[in-house]
Amino acid sequence: MGSRSDLPIAQKATKVLQKLKVSYELRIASAHRTPDLLAEVVNNSTAGVLVCFAGLAAALPGAVAALTPRPVIAVPCGGKVPFDSLLSTVQMPPGIPVAVVGVDRGENGALLAAQVLALADKDLFGRLVAYRSEMADKVFADDEYIKNEEM
Repeated sequence: MGSRSDLPIAQKATKVLQKLKVSYELRIASAHRTPDLLAEVVNNSTAGVLVCFAGLAAALPGAVAALTPRPVIAVPCGGKVPFDSLLSTVQMPPGIPVAVVGVDRGENGALLAAQVLALADKDLFGRLVAYRSEMADKVFADDEYIKNEEM
């Protein structure tokens, strides 16, 4: 995270990662205010995929991508100016890609990271399939409820 204010969005991701039994580490390091700490965190991380939560100028995902060839996923955090972070994360220069999910969609950042990791982990792939099945079951149950309700 770029700052503690991004924590509520990051917690959406941690809930998904916990459910899928994917290990993770949350850290706060600012691309602008603590660049040395950021480099230390990225260089010492053993993560296969790095998910960055950042608002405003959202330089964090690009700075992380510049430090590692591993996949980087940006979760733009809305705040008071919701599109600044989105636009800055999708406009990366050629050669330094960052995948971007929707504004404040921490859970999608976690799911995309898990999908990348599942390419080399059959058990995680199975847990992702089960997760999607649970989501479908909820839609079916909600549909049955609506069909049986008098509106």
